[in-house]
Amino acid sequence: MKTVTPLGIAVVSGRALVALLFILGGLAKALGPQPFLEHMAAFGVPSFLLPAVIVLEIGAGIAVLIGWRLREAAGALAGFCLLAAVIFHHDFANKAERTLFFKDLAIAGGLLAMAAAAEAERRRAVPAASRT
Repeated sequence: MKTVTPLGIAVVSGRALVALLFILGGLAKALGPQPFLEHMAAFGVPSFLLPAVIVLEIGAGIAVLIGWRLREAAGALAGFCLLAAVIFHHDFANKAERTLFFKDLAIAGGLLAMAAAAEAERRRAVPAASRT
């Protein structure tokens, strides 16, 4: 049985807070897709991508929440945030859009750090001789 530590609580709490952003976003898109479809269309993003976005946000969000395949899930969500920043928030003359752009970059950065930490933990757990 693992010992509960302040560091462990912080790691799980941090993952939960980040995961919640994506899980709730995916659920909102699934339950009321029309505004999201209209927003995508306004930026030339094909509507057939919305189901993939929903699956990514909910699926990878749950994976981050439970710590399953964390490197892959956090990495995929980081890529999604970078794409969202570039596609939807490139009007730097608009202060709100500029803020959203940098918020997406910051979330992506946190997710990349999470993915890197998960990989570092995996490497510590696997003996060096068995890594290929």
